[in-house]
Amino acid sequence: MPLSRRSRIALAAGVPVLAVVVALNSVDWNKARPWLNDKISTAIDRPFEIRGEVSLAWQRQGHWLPLPHLVARDVHVGNPRGMQAPSEMVSVDQFAFAIELLPLLRQRIEIPELRFTNPALLLQRDADGKNNWTFKRDDKPSAWTLDVHSIVFTKGSVRYIDALTHMDATAKVDTISDARYGVAWQLRGKWNQQDVSGSGKAGAVLSLQQQNAPFPLAADLNIGGTSISFEGTLTKPASLAALDVQLKLSGPSMARLYGLTGVLLPETPPFATAGHLTGNLGANASHWIYDQFTGTVGRSDIGGKLDFKTGAPRPVLSGTVQSKLLQVADLGPLIGADSNASKEARGADTTQPGNKVLPVEQFRTEHWTAIDADVNFKAKQITRNKDLPIQNLETQIHLKDGVLALTPLDFDIAGGRFTSTVKLDGSGQVDPHAIRAELKAGARKLQLRQLFPGIEGMQATVGEVNADVRLTAAGNSVASLLGASNGELTGVVSQGSVSKLLLEAMGLNIGSVVLTKLVGDKQVKLNCMVTDFAVTNGVMKSRLFVVDTSEARIDIGGTVNLGNEKLDLTLRPDAKSMRVISLRAPIYVRGTFKEPDLSVDKGTLALRAGGALALAVVAPVAAIVPLVSTAPGVSSECKALMAQIRH
Repeated sequence: MPLSRRSRIALAAGVPVLAVVVALNSVDWNKARPWLNDKISTAIDRPFEIRGEVSLAWQRQGHWLPLPHLVARDVHVGNPRGMQAPSEMVSVDQFAFAIELLPLLRQRIEIPELRFTNPALLLQRDADGKNNWTFKRDDKPSAWTLDVHSIVFTKGSVRYIDALTHMDATAKVDTISDARYGVAWQLRGKWNQQDVSGSGKAGAVLSLQQQNAPFPLAADLNIGGTSISFEGTLTKPASLAALDVQLKLSGPSMARLYGLTGVLLPETPPFATAGHLTGNLGANASHWIYDQFTGTVGRSDIGGKLDFKTGAPRPVLSGTVQSKLLQVADLGPLIGADSNASKEARGADTTQPGNKVLPVEQFRTEHWTAIDADVNFKAKQITRNKDLPIQNLETQIHLKDGVLALTPLDFDIAGGRFTSTVKLDGSGQVDPHAIRAELKAGARKLQLRQLFPGIEGMQATVGEVNADVRLTAAGNSVASLLGASNGELTGVVSQGSVSKLLLEAMGLNIGSVVLTKLVGDKQVKLNCMVTDFAVTNGVMKSRLFVVDTSEARIDIGGTVNLGNEKLDLTLRPDAKSMRVISLRAPIYVRGTFKEPDLSVDKGTLALRAGGALALAVVAPVAAIVPLVSTAPGVSSECKALMAQIRH
């Protein structure tokens, strides 16, 4: 009776399989160890040795045909030739796997399950980028392909040494009885000379074939004071892609995250965030999204979404970040204006000298060219204290080719609006040792009574502040930038009241001392104040500085040196009341920002308005006029003063 077509196909497939079965059973695998060691060593281009027994058993494992199950004991795999390492790459007490028979006919080695018992694994990467886990040999392609369906983990250890990231850490792995996880691990080591510690859990079986099967992961790590905690899944383990975890981060400064993540973030006070992290690692690029995150930076809140993509010519960070309430003190680390205790906590290299006011901590621009960024930041309210809120701050943070720009940086304050643009060129192309900075800023219609609502008597004040600033500079800190700046500062303050208490609230300690010297500590009506400073190489020179109060008109001339923080100003008062005897002599302001020194020239009478030495007569006023409000009844004293100066 002739065989059917199906029977003939089954027989044709079965004969070779039967031949394979007979061949496998006829081999004395222990005698074949030298041959296996030699062939595998050649195939993987490194030492390979089975030192223990090799046995073959037949197991069904859910298949219609039993599968050969090979067990090798005391297996060792060395490192690539030429690599200096503290130990061999792998040593395994027992190495076991089964082989599908039919795929052998197509020159495919399919292993349903690869099981390691008590492995000791070393993963090492040298400073030149060479590693010991790459087995690919492009110069000798093989006709055979290997397909491992799943890997089963048991107790053992994994050590990772990386000369590029300066890391040397070891994880001890052991099996656990858990409905979700199969193994747990403990981690200890060093990263960039910082202690690394942590623990975690993972699934017992890693599926390399079922790419959509979730592989559970959880970990709590501490790296040099930065804590990282996550829990989630890896759904494409064959390509180390499709990570989906809930992530928590905390540490002394966000800038510390660069070495861990490659994402450039600013210096901050201690922070903590929690959100949803998803990631896909492609062959040439990866894409990470940190979404719906919330947290704190110092005493301020933050939240939003960040998107990070790798690729040529450099990675790109984009997204939106919001803050409902941002504390001014939490912005200090951005420019190094925080306390020395705060600097130490976040790992700053520079402390602020006791005799300096301007921050000397250098900007860290070495990583500015490693990433591009386009992030929108909004803060509903920024406060130094409850009486002076800054509202509706918005800025677009651009970083391209090492050039950082805040365009614009605007906010509402005291019933008015502050607008500015900031550009910091840290690319090193113009000057390899300094940042090239540009600042353009303007303040319009800031109401005096809203600027200082807590000061007694200010509620009756109706005046306003208008000012413009334009500066360019080169330097590597706030102090060095201001110390080398060029440009101008102009401003007008109209109709207010001034006292020592008010000036202290403004942070103007110098003015507070001056006022006390002039009229004592009492409220004085301020009719108008106009200022115009030219700034050249960090030296502010008064072109026009006039203060008109109910008691006197004061013309001020001289310089303020931002480089060495020294003062050289002369105040020439013209008293409006004979009872103010102290206003008849010039006052000299000398000393430093930190310790100003005032003295009165009792031997020289102050010249009255219209005298030959009135400083404002020769001063330019073109930049001041636009700052004087044209609103009726608001700044009539300033209009009168400007008319007086012009003539």
